[in-house]
Amino acid sequence: MSPASSSPPSSSAQGLPAELPDPLPIEVVDNHVHLDIGRDGAQPLDVDEAIRRARAVGVTRLVQVGCDLDAIDFTVRAVERHPEVLGAVALHPNEVPKLASAGTLSAAYDIVERAAAHERVRAVGETGLDYYRTGPEGVAAQQEGFRWHIDLAKRLGKALQIHDRDAHADVLRILAEEGAPDRTVLHCFSGDLQMARECVERGYFLSFAGTVTFKNARGLRDALTATPLSQVLVETDAPYLTPSPHRGATNASFLVPHTIRAMAGTLNVDVPTLCAAVSDNSERVYGPWS
Repeated sequence: MSPASSSPPSSSAQGLPAELPDPLPIEVVDNHVHLDIGRDGAQPLDVDEAIRRARAVGVTRLVQVGCDLDAIDFTVRAVERHPEVLGAVALHPNEVPKLASAGTLSAAYDIVERAAAHERVRAVGETGLDYYRTGPEGVAAQQEGFRWHIDLAKRLGKALQIHDRDAHADVLRILAEEGAPDRTVLHCFSGDLQMARECVERGYFLSFAGTVTFKNARGLRDALTATPLSQVLVETDAPYLTPSPHRGATNASFLVPHTIRAMAGTLNVDVPTLCAAVSDNSERVYGPWS
């Protein structure tokens, strides 16, 4: 799959909202996006078009995340072609047990390590634990894979992006046992207030997705209130986790303004202040885009 196709499908065919939100007053970064994935089998939005729409609303930089072998290849080619895009690569925790069972995990690790060394790949991720889709038989492989990725991030001096689903205690335990990299991001933070406070104390960055806008996400908004502006990031996890008022549609980076504005309201800060913090934090984590 090439980073940009010649004839992108229409927004309606992809389930994308037709209208762009009002632009943000200060440019921000989408900390986590999957430009290579379309929702429910649809073709993903053309990368050039995804970047154009995002830029139009003030989302001028993206972190493309590749977490299987095809997506890693896509990510490396995307960061080489598009100056607006930096990369993160890893084996997703749901991939690790499959590759281990097939006897191909060691070879896959070699591919991850080569890609992670690329100058424009600035993070190892998304790695971590997922006890929702992988059952107890995959836990040992996931935990071993998580430790391997933590070590890789530290050896290469890269940031770490963590996937944590139904595994909060083990994620925090393994990070403490291995020693987290200096720049550690909890992607799509899903913990409660207590976990947020612990992550903040450890110096981790918490990245909030469209879920923070959902009416039933009071606990997540409570966690956001415990996150200092110096440790907060925003993301889409597109094409998933579309923010209100478009929940259920396909997500894309141009919808970040909805999440930013909801977060600003929860934090009781003005939108420019939050945008400036997100922009500064993103460059602290990943370095300059150019």
